[in-house]
Amino acid sequence: GREVALSLSDPFCVDRHRADFLDLIEGHVDILFANEAEILSLYQVDDFDAAVDKVKGHCKIAALTRSEKGSVVVSGDNVTAVAATPVDKVIDTTGAGDAYAAGFLYGYTRDEDLAACARMGGIAAAEVIAQIGARPETDIKAAMTLKLRD
Repeated sequence: GREVALSLSDPFCVDRHRADFLDLIEGHVDILFANEAEILSLYQVDDFDAAVDKVKGHCKIAALTRSEKGSVVVSGDNVTAVAATPVDKVIDTTGAGDAYAAGFLYGYTRDEDLAACARMGGIAAAEVIAQIGARPETDIKAAMTLKLRD
């Protein structure tokens, strides 16, 4: 009765363990988080749209981050692109993917639509990349409240 979320590690790890990741994703994962390089590596393609087409039937939801291009959420045949949250200056990307996943899941557990979940993930990631280190120095929930009003 529980849903399972998985975040792919890095493109090199995905390359080394592709068969295991595919088996896990196709049979046991409900929500997949991956950045663009990871999803391209998983499906051994050079084109993001080709990777999106391949992930469609493999899990319930795939939330794919694309740095300054924002993110794409795939659910069945529905593909939703969400713009990146603007940042004055990117300082350190450490933890950005984890922050995105946390923000996305925060929205998901509150029954937000998938586009709102992606916006929440983007806001959380934006807060993290605007500082040194992966631990947010700001109140992410307060930042979400302010930025979701805009």
